[in-house]
Amino acid sequence: MTAPMIKQLPLSLGRVKKADVRTQFAALCYRIKNNKVQVLLVTSRRTRRWIIPKGWPMDGLTPADSAAQEAWEEAGVAGRADQRPLGMFSYSKHIGDDDGLPVAAMVYALKVKSLSKDYPEAAERKRKWVSRKKAAKMVDSPELSRILRDFDPRFMA
Repeated sequence: MTAPMIKQLPLSLGRVKKADVRTQFAALCYRIKNNKVQVLLVTSRRTRRWIIPKGWPMDGLTPADSAAQEAWEEAGVAGRADQRPLGMFSYSKHIGDDDGLPVAAMVYALKVKSLSKDYPEAAERKRKWVSRKKAAKMVDSPELSRILRDFDPRFMA
């Protein structure tokens, strides 16, 4: 079985120069339940929107391992991230009163082995298992929506 070609949508950077864009690493946390793929979404701390765990690069960690560390901190996920990115999406991160920092987030698949009730940001976020189709409708980013909708772990070698 060969993997279908997934076309990466162009990133929407607006009027920002590429040099002004920051990079984050995100975890698409998933499990197979009753022969169906489910993904784990978490709420953002400030706006309570549904997102996937993501954060800044971490010294000494690969991008995928940084994504896995964020999945632990934001969702209590233990698992292993695939080292190959699934794609990327862009968004504007608001820090303080600024107009928004442009961010490109690289997404890595992470098969969830366990979920902890006690994790660093448990009091600040909610988490929810949903189908890929529902997750795609719950997130704001059209780019992330497409990554979620098209994700199929059966094509990962």
